[in-house]
Amino acid sequence: MDFTPPTADQVLAMRVCAGIDDLAQNERFAAATPDMVAAIAEGIGALAAGEFAPLNRIGDKQGALLANGVVTLPDGFAQAYHQFVEQGWGSIAGPVDFGGQGLPFTLATCVLETLGAANMGFTLLPMLTVGAIEAIAHHGSADQKASYLPKLITGEWSGTMNLTEPQAGSDVGALRTTATPITDGPHAGKYRVAGTKIFITFGEHDLAGNIVHLVLARTPGAPAGSRGISLFIVPKYLLMADGSPGPRNDLRCVSIEHKLGINASPTCVMSYGDGSGGGDCIGELIGHENEGLKAMFTMMNSARINVGSQGVQIAERALQQAQAFARDRVQSPRAGSADKASVPIAEHPDVRRMLLRMRALTEGSRALLYYTAGQVDRGSLGDAAAQMRAETLVPMLKAWGTDIGCEVASLGIQIHGGMGFIEETGAAQHYRDARIAPIYEGTNGIQAADLVTRKLGFDNGGVLQALLGDVIAAARDVPQLAQLAQDCAAVGRWMSESASLDDRLAGAVPFTTMCAVAVAGWQLLRQAQASDSPTKQVVARFFNEQIAPEARGLSNSAMAGAALLYELDAAALTA
Repeated sequence: MDFTPPTADQVLAMRVCAGIDDLAQNERFAAATPDMVAAIAEGIGALAAGEFAPLNRIGDKQGALLANGVVTLPDGFAQAYHQFVEQGWGSIAGPVDFGGQGLPFTLATCVLETLGAANMGFTLLPMLTVGAIEAIAHHGSADQKASYLPKLITGEWSGTMNLTEPQAGSDVGALRTTATPITDGPHAGKYRVAGTKIFITFGEHDLAGNIVHLVLARTPGAPAGSRGISLFIVPKYLLMADGSPGPRNDLRCVSIEHKLGINASPTCVMSYGDGSGGGDCIGELIGHENEGLKAMFTMMNSARINVGSQGVQIAERALQQAQAFARDRVQSPRAGSADKASVPIAEHPDVRRMLLRMRALTEGSRALLYYTAGQVDRGSLGDAAAQMRAETLVPMLKAWGTDIGCEVASLGIQIHGGMGFIEETGAAQHYRDARIAPIYEGTNGIQAADLVTRKLGFDNGGVLQALLGDVIAAARDVPQLAQLAQDCAAVGRWMSESASLDDRLAGAVPFTTMCAVAVAGWQLLRQAQASDSPTKQVVARFFNEQIAPEARGLSNSAMAGAALLYELDAAALTA
């Protein structure tokens, strides 16, 4: 199916939710004028529609292939990625000192959202590179920045994140990969890295001149658990004195996973230092030993925002396909109509309900995405309150945004009826692709736990309460939204003041959903107030009159406590 970039809604979200015009008043972001914002949104839309979108089904059918240690991407991917690099899209928010354009993160968010809606699996490649840039820019040495950032920013080289190991899963502290200091020879001062990592997105591929792996490992004598983890740059090709790629490092892709979806994205099992390359696997320490998680969380925070964006991306693509099908599929007369001629299914009440729900959820999650991005930008300018708010929003965006991607993709199949269950229509691909997003970069349960523990603790609950207070103040004339925000505030106070840790964790997921819906409803309300579009008015009303009350119904679950969850012992529960 054809893909139409959602440019108008993105520009509205950037203007109203991210406040990009206000950001441009700061000297650092002065280039983000309205003309520049429009040009970027339209330009990336053209690349997405013309180059990335046509490859979506090809990528799903062909998938990535591994042969003799080399991963090959599907037909057409190399040419499309070359266009991405040549046009400079990876450099939008990159540091100016290393070849980036230094524009707001909000605009880089628009770039990835548009490309991902066109082709989610493919867009994981630049998405992970963004995270590598963030980690090196914030924690790397001057030499590391000079050596790696320019090529990562252009996209000529790509980056990866290596956390997970077969025995560790989400428990990163249980990793076994080692990094042993090298005391002599040409690599003195560096480390020999050895171990196996799994689920490494684009860990091997044929599109970039080098792949810069960021690898968590443990040095000799390091403390147990997460306190003893360090972060290393481990390039596919070691660098020559002039910075160009030189000899192959001793690392390889052992296999790629056979997955439910995102088949165009190679999910690799990576082996480091197993001797297959005839030498050592050489890595460089980022920052200090035993401080790897601090550096990795910089990368993960960026990745979690962009994974939240993936929920928006897949929802947009599924919505567009469902809209087209509902316009074209003619079936049955309208109920109660004197005219017995069959009509497009978009005329039937329940199909309209599904279409409007899909649109409200898609635009609501987009509004939350750009509100979060705008707060990130303000934090980068030194606004500490905005930075704290951004960190509080991230688990809401990642968890609820990706849940929305799954729900909207499922509704898209429902609108197609039996044809939605047939692979040839393409609706099933969106559902399959969407399902990974609630899992990776920290499962949605982990995101919710983060909200009710660390983030709820910001200013003794004051950061979250201030956010909800803003929603309540703005929603005085929208009772359903105001009541939801008030319920969120009450649950938040209970969790802060009365609930045990188990009780908070038991209610974390419903509470996260409640808060995300409240903030998204607020941002949609702001959009409706700033727009003269009748469609936007209806979408915002549907969200706040039908979706917000549903979220209020989660209050009981959020405050139910953990006692009932432990009425059965583990043996009975799993029998």
